[in-house]
Amino acid sequence: MPPFDATSPYAPRAPSGLTDGLGRTVTYLRLSVTDRCDLRCVYCMAEHMTFLPKSEVLSLEEIDRIASVFVGLGVRKLRLTGGEPLVRKGLMGLIERLSRHLASGALDELTLTTNGTRLAGYAADLARLGVRRINVSMDTLRPDLFRRLTRGGDLALVQAGITAARDAGMKVKINTVALAHDNAAEIPTLIQWAHDRGMDITLIETMPMGEIEEDRSDQFLSLAAVRRDLESYWTLRDLPLNTGGPARYVEIAETGGRLGLITPMTHNFCEGCNRVRLTCTGTLHTCLGQEDATDLRTILRSGGDDAALIAAIAGGVDRKPKGHDFQIDRGARASVSRHMSVTGG
Repeated sequence: MPPFDATSPYAPRAPSGLTDGLGRTVTYLRLSVTDRCDLRCVYCMAEHMTFLPKSEVLSLEEIDRIASVFVGLGVRKLRLTGGEPLVRKGLMGLIERLSRHLASGALDELTLTTNGTRLAGYAADLARLGVRRINVSMDTLRPDLFRRLTRGGDLALVQAGITAARDAGMKVKINTVALAHDNAAEIPTLIQWAHDRGMDITLIETMPMGEIEEDRSDQFLSLAAVRRDLESYWTLRDLPLNTGGPARYVEIAETGGRLGLITPMTHNFCEGCNRVRLTCTGTLHTCLGQEDATDLRTILRSGGDDAALIAAIAGGVDRKPKGHDFQIDRGARASVSRHMSVTGG
């Protein structure tokens, strides 16, 4: 049977729910489709990355199967990540296949996080397939700084992608990593730029994942300090908003927009965590900041049925750690050895 046939057996089963040992219900899967990326952001990747061989990466059919099992277990939101998901050949076919869960009502949202460099060419099709909102990573409005931070990226391509996504009717949220020596002074300008265009923006503290050339402690910027600075000239009001991710949101009265703060280093967000991650190699991680792992690829490739997948997923979720233990001390090794590009951003 062709993997994308309408009568595929990988359809949702009656949701039974995925609850971990601490009573948190998992309804959100972040799914990496590739470890490859067309940028080399200095805080994310080594300059000369060694990418995984194709044989170790899940096929699109394998991704569809695992994702559909998760949907059958009560997951309501799927986010496709990378690396950069739009560099994965055949990705639009996978999104078309997964969109059947939107049509059936089994899935509330299918979305992705992208660096935006290829978004202009895919925005219309993404919207047609049911993607209603998208996250775009952008750390500066300065072309020269963008080129340096990404080791050669073109900011104009990202901004063209953002425009195309908005023109296609998608809601765009900007993700910005706060960097003490590079964009700290620019953060208010980035917030104003996004809010002027009707877009939310989320600031993210640097996270010690994977070995890179730079010492991340040099770039760490506490978002608690950033908030105090913003409150010296703007009025910030906490919002009781939960989008299914780790951000805490505030509204800025003067701009009329929302600002998200993701603070894995200064204030963890673990008590209400409802998400798990699947790497492009088929490894389930239930905590971004721990080395816990459940191998689903071996089950798939050894002929295991859906019952075996469900048992492995349920066992992994049951062992979900209470929280992460990120530390970002000078000279310390990365808290987690795997790169974010493998785990999925």
